[in-house]
Amino acid sequence: MDDNGTSHEDRTSLSDLLALLNAGETIPGGSPGHAVMHETSQEALRVAGELNAGYHEPSRVRELLSALIGELVDETVTLFPPFTADFGKNIAIGKRVFINSGCRFQDQGGITIGDDCLIGHNVVIATLQHGLDPRRRGDLLPAPVTIGRNVWLGANVTVLPGVTIGDDSVVGAGSVVTKDVPARVIAVGSPARVIRTIE
Repeated sequence: MDDNGTSHEDRTSLSDLLALLNAGETIPGGSPGHAVMHETSQEALRVAGELNAGYHEPSRVRELLSALIGELVDETVTLFPPFTADFGKNIAIGKRVFINSGCRFQDQGGITIGDDCLIGHNVVIATLQHGLDPRRRGDLLPAPVTIGRNVWLGANVTVLPGVTIGDDSVVGAGSVVTKDVPARVIAVGSPARVIRTIE
């Protein structure tokens, strides 16, 4: 037992939590995993606060983004702050990715961004839902978002949990992506729908 009366067996580590999240397991509200999620979020808020506090050279921005996600970001990645991530530790970013200002990533369920992607202003990527049962509303249901290679998300796009966007596709500004988008198409609207293919 520790000073808070928690047994060592009841503790959940960040790696344990990531394994649960990446397996799509529900994280019950008030559980040890939920507590670790909140602790990790506080670290993400601290790093994001530094990132967004003023001007930084691009190399320093990449250093802070690397600290936020817990992995070295490639030197070809460009991020224009402000940027926030709820959790930070479940984001994978490819090479030559550009993330414009004002983006918000809710990454607990996992966000993968392929090489050569363009992420427009104020894009929101969500990977968590809450339980619909009012008695379990505090439960967290993770589902990953995968953005393929050379995808362009226009300004103010929202991508919802569980969505995959195929390589070379474009999602028009202001769209809400609720289901998978195939490769090499243009999708627009709320909910986003395919309007044409890209030759």
